[in-house]
Formats: sequence, structure tokens, C-alpha cells
Amino acid sequence: MSSTPKSPEPVAGLPLLESIRFDLRGLVAAIAQQHDTGEVLMLAWMNREAVEETLATGRACYFSRSRNRLWRKGESSGQVQRLVDIRLDCDGDALLLLVDQTGVACHTGRRSCFYLAPRDGVLAELTQPEVSPEALYGA
Repeated sequence: MSSTPKSPEPVAGLPLLESIRFDLRGLVAAIAQQHDTGEVLMLAWMNREAVEETLATGRACYFSRSRNRLWRKGESSGQVQRLVDIRLDCDGDALLLLVDQTGVACHTGRRSCFYLAPRDGVLAELTQPEVSPEALYGA
């Protein structure tokens, strides 16, 4: 059996949506991973509408808990995620989005949000920003 990701079919979205165990807030954790390298890019949250839009458009859409609205990855920065495949974990309470990331995934300007690690008694930054947040968001 091939492990090559295949683009998800919108028609297949209904069985997926019915199988997701959304939490009491109507959210499910979603991990974005670069499809060809395996690099873990970020963790975000999705509600049913975000999952539906992601499946329909092929572009990652999340739910922003701080803004209490849908957040289309790259809408303000241009750093979009094209969906290659989507997978549900064994408990139905987490999604893995295999994506093709354009540019950086992190709002700090780094490729991945997972750049902090304990080193020599401190929390060290393992990577430096590739682009400034000001350049991404015009702030």
C-alpha cells in the first residue's frame, strides 16, 4: 500500500466530519505538517465550519479562539497552506493536515511554531525568523 498523500475528495468530507469528536467548545486540535518533509509546522484549532471550508477549498482554514472567528491561513501574511491530505487520529479528537506550506508558518516569521526547547537550563530558540513579523503583517 502506498503512503503517498493524495488530495482529499470533498465528497469524502461527510464521513470525516461525522467522525470528528469536537470538544465542548466545538473545536478539534489540528496539527499542520509539511507533506513532503514531515516537518511539524504548527498546531491550531478547527471547528466544523473550518474543516468544511478546508475540504471545499483545499486551503487550510482554522478557528481563531482569540478572535472568535474563522482564520484563513495566509489571509493577512500570504503564507498559505495548500491541503494535500487530512487524517483523523484513532480517538477522533485530533486532525493531521498534510500541507504544502508557502513561506513560513509561524506568526513570528519562523518556518515552524516549534522552535523553543530546553537547553542548558534555559528555554532556547532553535531557529531564527526567516522574515520579520512586520514584513508579514505590515505592523
